[in-house]
Amino acid sequence: MHYKDEYKRWLNSPVISENFREELLTIASNEKEIQDRFHTHLSFGTGGLRGVIEPGTNRINIYTIRRATQGLANYILSLGTNAAKKGVVIAYDCRRMSREFCSETAAVLNANGICTYVFDDLRPTPLLSFAVRYLNCIAGIVITASHNPPEYNGYKVYWEDGGQIPPQRAEAITFEINKISNYLQIKTITKTEASGLFREAGSKVDEAYTQAVLEQRLYVEPSLLSVVFSPLHGAGNIPVRNVLKAAGYENVYVVPEQEQSDGNFPTVKYPNPEEREVFTLAEKLAVEKNADIIICTDPDADRLGVAVKDSECGYRYLNGNMTGVLMMEYLLSQKEHLSENDAVISTIVSTDMAKAIADAYGITYFEVLTGFKYIGEKIGEFEKSGSHTYLFGFEESYGYLAGDYVRDKDAVASALLVCDMASYYGRQNMTLWDVLVAMYKKYGYYKETLESITLKDKEGLRNNPPQKIANISVVERRDYMEPIHSLPLSDVLYYTLADGSWVCVRPSGTEPKTKMYFGTKVSGWNTIKEADEKANEKIMAMQLDMRMKGK
Repeated sequence: MHYKDEYKRWLNSPVISENFREELLTIASNEKEIQDRFHTHLSFGTGGLRGVIEPGTNRINIYTIRRATQGLANYILSLGTNAAKKGVVIAYDCRRMSREFCSETAAVLNANGICTYVFDDLRPTPLLSFAVRYLNCIAGIVITASHNPPEYNGYKVYWEDGGQIPPQRAEAITFEINKISNYLQIKTITKTEASGLFREAGSKVDEAYTQAVLEQRLYVEPSLLSVVFSPLHGAGNIPVRNVLKAAGYENVYVVPEQEQSDGNFPTVKYPNPEEREVFTLAEKLAVEKNADIIICTDPDADRLGVAVKDSECGYRYLNGNMTGVLMMEYLLSQKEHLSENDAVISTIVSTDMAKAIADAYGITYFEVLTGFKYIGEKIGEFEKSGSHTYLFGFEESYGYLAGDYVRDKDAVASALLVCDMASYYGRQNMTLWDVLVAMYKKYGYYKETLESITLKDKEGLRNNPPQKIANISVVERRDYMEPIHSLPLSDVLYYTLADGSWVCVRPSGTEPKTKMYFGTKVSGWNTIKEADEKANEKIMAMQLDMRMKGK
């Protein structure tokens, strides 16, 4: 249907609310805005839905939420009556309209005879992953847009294994969603009408999750560690504080300006712990309290940012790779018995230092495509086959998971792990930065960067792969669109250079740009500053060359 016709259909539909109709009338003379909102339906993929909160088919609102849920309901019903009886657990975070979208989701599922378990307040995404398995549900849904700007919200679907839906299942659900052309086709009922189909998830789920997190601990000595924590107005506030308190951490100071739930995120431009500016208020409090570490969770509490005190420069901000390898080294060093059947997992764009650590400890290292869902899938494979024992997984974008009690990254458990690490090494008079420097001396200095650019000729790189990058020979080329890597096909190019450096090129999942990842290793250095300068020089040369090749 033409976007103008779709726009008119919304204006005249008896389903659309009067408030939405009035808002749509305000753009009646704005052709570009009408086209943008109605030229397509908001796409559903392995990450579910994500979009700006506004009226329109290409936006996220109660009608696009209902449509997606009706498609999901039809898919669940096609699997048989037992799937509907198992039900769906639903959680939501702090974002605008999250509670309303949660209610609409439950209403549609209940109207289709599917049982729902709904949390009474905001919850972290990893707790939703845990709840799916704990409650033995067929699926789970969390209303969140992770760390996107305030105008966004989203709808992410998990399956009965607790992991995000894989591409094949996403395609099957999309097929059902696309059958729905008329919002009058969508069933919905009130909470009262739902009767026994609408159930509260209950505090037992929270308690079981907290216990599962605490069971992952390796170091349980009492600690006087001083911690500053910011939930960035999101769902991590209560769960992180509860877990740290249960673990015996008493000196935890929450950033007051960022403590309360607020989907407008008034203190930050983007609520993303990958951005250093979100730590501004936390660092101010840390200086005041002389805190040992700063931890910061994103709105749905699946990503964790960390800063650690250092005598030379106040606080050092750790990127995702730094935090990941620190966790990995700590966890492996604390294990009494390790074998090649033990496994750690990371992604193809994460640091090569992870493989070096795995090799040093004699365990197996697995690489998967970008996205924690692939780590979750691998954990499930181990569980079914018994081939390996999962110990730890991480991705460079600030996601970590120790233990297999969930199938997604978990900032709540990671916050506890960071505190335990800092406490353990603190008893040896070492900060986490000291430990990282010691690891660089042991394994070599690894550095990685990410650059998002508009790449005009990505296919040129595929069809005529470079023989050299920054005048260094390419010794291995991987095109993940070729079925040769025991991984799902993906539009990713990867080049390994003769000196061990690497470049990875893939499209951005959230914007019309290409992401280019660069990694290198520096050996034979005397100071961290010297190593960093050498690494920067190599990476800058690779960046410049790849920009030229992509023109």
